[in-house]
This record gives sequence, C-alpha cells and structure tokens, in this order.
Amino acid sequence: MFIKAFKTVKNQEPMQAVTGLEAIEDSKKENSLINIHPHIEYQEIKGFGGAFTEAASTTLDKLSKENREKIIRMYFDKETGIGYNLGRVHINSCDFSLGNYTCVDEGDETLESFQINRDKSSIIPMIKDAMQYGKIDMLASPWSPPAYMKTTNMMNKGGELKEEYYDLWAEYFVRFIDAYRSEGIEIKSVTVQNEPKAKQRWDSCIYTAEKERDFVVNHLGPKMEELGVKLFFWDHNKERLIERADVMLDSELGKKYVEGIAFHWYSGDHFEELEMFHKSYPDKELIFSEGCYEYSYGMMDTIKIGEKYAHDMIGNFNNYCNGFIDWNLLLNEKGGPNHVGNFCDSPIMADTENDEVFVHDSYYYIGHFSKYVKQGAKRIGSSKFSDKLETVAFKNPDGSIISIVLNRTDDDVEFSFKIKGQLINTKAEAHSIATYIFND
Repeated sequence: MFIKAFKTVKNQEPMQAVTGLEAIEDSKKENSLINIHPHIEYQEIKGFGGAFTEAASTTLDKLSKENREKIIRMYFDKETGIGYNLGRVHINSCDFSLGNYTCVDEGDETLESFQINRDKSSIIPMIKDAMQYGKIDMLASPWSPPAYMKTTNMMNKGGELKEEYYDLWAEYFVRFIDAYRSEGIEIKSVTVQNEPKAKQRWDSCIYTAEKERDFVVNHLGPKMEELGVKLFFWDHNKERLIERADVMLDSELGKKYVEGIAFHWYSGDHFEELEMFHKSYPDKELIFSEGCYEYSYGMMDTIKIGEKYAHDMIGNFNNYCNGFIDWNLLLNEKGGPNHVGNFCDSPIMADTENDEVFVHDSYYYIGHFSKYVKQGAKRIGSSKFSDKLETVAFKNPDGSIISIVLNRTDDDVEFSFKIKGQLINTKAEAHSIATYIFND
C-alpha cells in the first residue's frame, strides 16, 4: 500500500508532508485504532467552494494583476491550489455588497428593465477567471426581492414577499439564470431565500415554512424544473432543519420540486439534525451553503477558526452532507466591504491600500478536504478509538482512500490506521489537521 499524508500544525508551516509512514501486516492490535472500511459507502460528495460576493470581487479588483491571479489560483487550481469546484452568487444585493441594488427599475411590473450590469462589472469577471481552472457548479441565492415586491417596501430589515408578486419573483429567478447563461455561466441550483427566518438589518426577507412551501409548489418549483435548475430550501441554521423539512416535504409537489436542503452553522453543531433529515428523506441532498466568523482586526485566533471549519465539516460529512460552500472568497483588511458594517473573516484577506494578501489558517484547513476529496467521491465507513480525535473518510472515483484527522486538543495523540488488513502507525500532533491518502 502506498501512503502519502500532509499536515497543518499550529505555529508551523502549513501542508507539510508527513514522513515515515509504512504499512505493516495487522498484528491483531486492538487499541488506539482508526478503522477504515472502504466497502461501506454513504453519500456522494459534490464538492467544495466559496461565494463570489460583490465584496470579494471588488476587493480583488483593487489588487495588482499578480495578486489577483494568485488568489484565484490558490482557490481553484487543482494542482497548486485547493481545487474548489463550487460557487455561490447573490441574486440582487446582500450585506457583502457596496449597497442595496436590484436587477430592475423600482416598480417594474413586467421585468422589462431586467439586467445584470452590476454583476457584469466585477462578480462575473471574477467567476470567469475562476472558470479557467475548470468547471464550477454555481448556486444562486436571493437576500431580498426588490423593495416594491415586499410588505415593508424596503430591502433591509426583513419584511415578506407580497403574495401578488409570487409569480413575478419566480420569473425574476428565470431572468437571472438566463442572463448568467448568456455570459457563459451556468447556474446549476438556487435556494429559495437566504436565511428566511432572520430579520436582519441588511437585505433580508421572511418566509414561514408554509409560505416557502407554497411559493415553491405553485411558482418557483415549476419554473426551475422547466429550466433544469435544482432547487434547495431553508438555507439557514441547522437547529430548525427538520422542522422546516417536515413542512416542505410533507407535500408531494414539495418533494417533487426540491433537490434538498441548504444550511448554515451559526446556531451550533446540531449534526443530529442532518442525520435525522437523511433518514427521513434519504433521496434529498444536504448542502452547507454558508459559514463565517465575525472579524476583529488584530484579535483573530486564526487556528481556532481553522479548527472550527474542520470540526463542522467533519461533523457535517459524517452526517450525510453532500457539499460545502464557504462564505466570502475574499475580503479587505477591515473584513468588508459591507454596506451595513457586518464585517467578517474570510480564508484569504487583502490590504487593498498596500497590495498585500493574507492567508488565514482556515484556507489550509478547508484545503485539507477540498484539495484531496474529489467531486464524485463517496464517504466511507470509519470508526475511532477516542473523542480526542475527529475523523472522516472518503473514497475518490479513482479508488484512492482519503482520511482526515483533526486534533483540537493540547496533546499529541498516537494512533494506528487499520485498513485492508494493514496497520499504519502515526500520530496527530496537538492542534493539527492531517490528510492521509491511501493507494493500493
């Protein structure tokens, strides 16, 4: 058996090769094992990616050509980068836009004025730069309909979509998807609404579970089916995942029109919600569509943020998650721009005044998954001897086996892999993540 491994350890250079790995015959060892069972297969992995927000694209635009190319390569190059193949884009503005905007003139009842000129100025060029490294499956999500379609007549601070605009708003999705297609960008899937339970001070819109279902069943679902675009619902935190699913998927048409459920991490782990969703609705997908940390300049413990990403990813994938999409691909030195001051961290940040790029630990922690777990991989069976370690295992389409081991404790932990009748002795250093690749 041929074994390669790479590790990222606190206060050391990231992605270092692990040496001295050797497979030996199983000596009937029982203790300190991580078992890997390649013949036990679970869900298919769709991939990994991040969001092409206006904040990300305009920050990128302010950097030198060399740094712009470097950042895109770091994310999307499968050889020298971390191999992203998924992306997310906002329909109309979001908090990480330079201000509120829509794709139509205010009060347009026919969508005759529909255009995506704002997206063409920076978001679409960024996506096209990324597409040079391979196909990207794009997810589109709205934060708010235009103000005139809402009960509050404003894009920010919640409000609901007026029922008389349900069909026009569904047609708005169609126009957006068609406009992106005309630019050579295929929107593969959409979510109904970003965070439909949150009245935010930025772009937001509230849907009850019943109204989200009715909008999907009677308006958005048929239009997306006709376009061949997959539809995901909820797009909010895990703690209410089953509660929302039981309303949407209690309807036969709801089951027909939705591909699955999208979720965020802001209310805690709740990994059990994912498992219960899968067991209740085994033909539906689970997509992580957003997660980030608030940003405080000079006060960030970036290794802890990296560990948070890995912890959440391991827990999600072990409970039937099919794909991972991070929030902003890039932000400036303040954690913006953000038109309401909701500054956040991102795996790569940039000082646009001095043309400097800062790579945070979260980039490498995500990369321990995205660089090695290929699109079309299957999660496989694994078990571990201790809660000191967090682990997940996959089998790639080429047959290679990937195991990711996270140690968030202050102590080194020695252990052995047991796979295909062989043992590999190694250790997980304190505050480290490692990816192991096994080939016959």
